[in-house]
Amino acid sequence: MQMIFRSAKTADVPAMQIVRHTVKENTLSDPALVTDKDCEEFVTRRGKDWVCEVEGELVGFAIVDLQAHNIWALFIRPEFEGKGIGKELHRLMMDWYFDQTHQLVWLGTAPNTRAATFYTKQGWKNVGMVNKGEVKFEMTYADWVATTN
Repeated sequence: MQMIFRSAKTADVPAMQIVRHTVKENTLSDPALVTDKDCEEFVTRRGKDWVCEVEGELVGFAIVDLQAHNIWALFIRPEFEGKGIGKELHRLMMDWYFDQTHQLVWLGTAPNTRAATFYTKQGWKNVGMVNKGEVKFEMTYADWVATTN
C-alpha cells in the first residue's frame, strides 16, 4: 500500500469532510458545526494541513492552528487505522509547528478513546479537561524534541 503525504489544498476540503464524518470516535454531535468554509480557513490562513492519499483516495488529514496554538484535527478513515498514517501525519504537523514557533501547543479529545491513547504514546501531557468534557493535552517544544531524539 503506497501512502502519499502532502500539504492539503482547498480542493481537498470535501474529501477531508468525508473522512471527518466517517470516524467512529470523536464524532461531531452536529456535522454542521464544522463547515467547508471553516476547513478552507485553516488550509489557507490559520495554519497548515496535511493529507494522506492511498491509491488516489484521501484517507486521513491533520490540521494545526498556528493562531490558537492548537491541533484542530487529526482524523483517519477507520479502515486505514493502525497503518502508521496518523503517526506520520502527526510527525509532519508537529515538526512544522515547532519550526514556526516554540510556543506550547494543545488539543482536546474525548476521554478513554484510541485518540487519547495515541496522544499519550506520542508524548503529550494530560493537563485536565477542556470544552465539554474533553481531555486537554499539551506539548512543549522541549517535550517534542525529547520524543523525536
